[in-house]
Amino acid sequence: MLDFKILIPLILIIYFIALFIVARVTSKNANSASFYAGNKQSSWYLVAFGMIGTSLSGVTFVSVPGSVGANGWNYYQLVIGFFLGYFAVAYILLPLYYKYNLTSIYTYLSHRLGFSAYQWGAGYFILSRTLGATVRLYLVINVMQTFVFEQIGIPFWLTTLVIMLMIIAYTLKGGVKTIVWTDTLQTTFMLLALVVCIFAIQDALNLDWSTIWGKMKAEGMTKLWETDINKKSHFLKHVLGGAFMTIAMTGLDQEMMQKNISVKTLKDAQKNMVTFSFILLLVNALFMFLGGLLYLYANKNGWEFAPDDVFPSIVQLHLSKGIFLIFIIGLISALFPSVDGAITALTSSFCIDILGFERNQDKSEEEKTKLRKRIHLGFAAIFIILVFIFKAVNSKTIVDLIFLIAGYTYGPLLGLFSFGIFTKRILMKNIVPVVCLAAPLLCYLLDYFSPQFFGNYKIGFEMLIINGGITFILLYIFSHKSELNHAN
Repeated sequence: MLDFKILIPLILIIYFIALFIVARVTSKNANSASFYAGNKQSSWYLVAFGMIGTSLSGVTFVSVPGSVGANGWNYYQLVIGFFLGYFAVAYILLPLYYKYNLTSIYTYLSHRLGFSAYQWGAGYFILSRTLGATVRLYLVINVMQTFVFEQIGIPFWLTTLVIMLMIIAYTLKGGVKTIVWTDTLQTTFMLLALVVCIFAIQDALNLDWSTIWGKMKAEGMTKLWETDINKKSHFLKHVLGGAFMTIAMTGLDQEMMQKNISVKTLKDAQKNMVTFSFILLLVNALFMFLGGLLYLYANKNGWEFAPDDVFPSIVQLHLSKGIFLIFIIGLISALFPSVDGAITALTSSFCIDILGFERNQDKSEEEKTKLRKRIHLGFAAIFIILVFIFKAVNSKTIVDLIFLIAGYTYGPLLGLFSFGIFTKRILMKNIVPVVCLAAPLLCYLLDYFSPQFFGNYKIGFEMLIINGGITFILLYIFSHKSELNHAN
């Protein structure tokens, strides 16, 4: 039998080969249309299923179960908010994107608010997605390094480099057309690992499901609603914050929408979004339930682990090697979709929104393809550098860090799109850069001085709403009625 230390890298290589084969098949005759929008031929049910892996990522796989010990099911308040937000995306934003037949969703801002709003919107996406994706990448690489590669003598820098090279290899050519299929495959592996781990821990506890649920309730691990308004996890902050997080981080995010608008018709894209929203409710509930199982098992044996370590530690140290291998496959499957889609969307946004591939026709298709590949490699290099920085300086929990980044960077996007959709006003010249810088700065100051202003009240996930609201108000102040409105 193969040595365990050899088996895990071997599984990683086999896994990558499977992805590479899928990429080779799906990227045959690939061109710019297939890279950026999948030739508008993606199947809605494949997109819906594959988006699960992209939305959950390694953060959900590791950190969400780990949060149950201290916070019960508080995180599920956010999930309920996510669920509500997906309907706003399906029935407000998707019709807009299909109406204008967009490849980059930020082109809408150009149609409605002008070129400056368009480039600032795209710029905030590039900043936010680069930071958010690298935080997720760092979390999973760090777990794999601690529990696998460090034990076989592979340094962190080499682990990071090898994983990024693997991702580049299967995304460089095919783009969205490839990712729709690879994400479907990886979501399957991730959910399989989740279910197998749940049953393995239930078997280790040697308890029936009703007894397990009763013990979770007795230990406070099923508490859903937080009613203390001063806490960041208050249910209104979570539900409303979750809904706006979805609108911003899915509906106003090129990575997530790039897959949705690769579906042929609006009706199918909406079916994809609604189906996906219901599946996500179930899958997140399973992750919360898994967290309860993990803490029951740990408490029973007197073990203590850091929240982000409880899942990998128990699976590695106290379950069979076979279950640990399945966990590693699930972890890899959670890692790749959250990075491959991000690097593809960032490349697409930079090429279309910043360099103007669709606006400028002075370059040939071959020249654009060469430049696109260089940009793709450039973002991969940025990812690697940022992972090393997070490794050196990060002190916050990963989930909090991701939502903190989103609150400051997606807020201006939320304000810009809301202003464009819900008003017909015309902006003053050159005001967009001022507003897009001022709103996050005002939010930072508000958060910094909140103890003096609000006492024990702590700003949580509602920061995104506040940021978007300030952006909207400033845009409204520095705008005027359109000539069409005057005529009416």
